[in-house]
Amino acid sequence: MGRAFEFRKARKMKRWSAMAKTFTRLGKDIVMAVKEGGPDPETNAKLRAVIQNAKSANMPKDNVERAIKRASDKSLGDYKTVLYEGYAPHGIAILVETATDNTNRTVANIRSYFNKCDGNLGTSGSVEFMFDHTCNFRIASEGIDVEELELEMIDFGAEEVFEDEDGIMIYAPFQNFGNIQKFLEEREIEIASSGFDRIPQVTKTLSDEQKEDVEKLLEKIEEDDDVQNVYHTMNE
Repeated sequence: MGRAFEFRKARKMKRWSAMAKTFTRLGKDIVMAVKEGGPDPETNAKLRAVIQNAKSANMPKDNVERAIKRASDKSLGDYKTVLYEGYAPHGIAILVETATDNTNRTVANIRSYFNKCDGNLGTSGSVEFMFDHTCNFRIASEGIDVEELELEMIDFGAEEVFEDEDGIMIYAPFQNFGNIQKFLEEREIEIASSGFDRIPQVTKTLSDEQKEDVEKLLEKIEEDDDVQNVYHTMNE
């Protein structure tokens, strides 16, 4: 198994543990998808993908429909995706993906978390190059030959195809998302969920005490309502 497999295994234990926070983040994803491509999932591939993720997270259908309706309201402000970069204690690089309607508020909050935990908020591009930006898809494994699928997926840029307890995972570079989504839909292979990750190229092993220092900062960042995802180079 490769880096994507190990990365997924580690993150599964931590990702979106609070259900209410999960729904809030998915709601923002829906709003941004509708603003970008319209409210009809038949013609908006990005919205289709987010709705699939909402179903996978057991988000109630009413919540999804309300988010779509809310996004169609022209009086609603736009969310912007903003990436923040910095260092935690002990040289751990951190990437923070946010969806915000107020960048001044968000950057002030993120900076305060770094400062309070002896970290440093960096400039754009200071750590992003340490992570590979990838897309991923989860599909059901029933009736699918993983080795055969992997051979087909190579033509679409897939770098890792593997099976775990949740189904079959496909990892590829970020820019291949649309082509892979189209291929799976044309083959009538149901996509259970999909998304994007930033996988660290190199990780750093810390002592238990050092890990606690980094985790204090990660917890503060992850609790912020504007934060969608947090990535780091600490070996978990």
